[in-house]
Amino acid sequence: MKTRTHCEVCNVRFEKEPRFFDGAMYISYAFSVGLFLVSAFIIYAFFHPVSENVYLIAIISEVFLLYPLMFRYARIFYLYIFGGLKYKSELERTENN
Repeated sequence: MKTRTHCEVCNVRFEKEPRFFDGAMYISYAFSVGLFLVSAFIIYAFFHPVSENVYLIAIISEVFLLYPLMFRYARIFYLYIFGGLKYKSELERTENN
């Protein structure tokens, strides 16, 4: 869950300022809402006559299982959107050197 301070390959600094990644929680929240909606739709479409407990158990267990993945990708998206980080392929890195 801890983010490194610098990249091992290109030495870019990840955390631009203290508490920089606090805004990533909104992206993580959007991921959770998206997961909730997709899961609820799938359960409704394929297993329609079920109780509310099925929805709750399925969605809560999915969120707990996928939380580390959503947490990591929310930080990555936030870094690309607000951190000024640009992806360079291996080919672009060798051409610039």
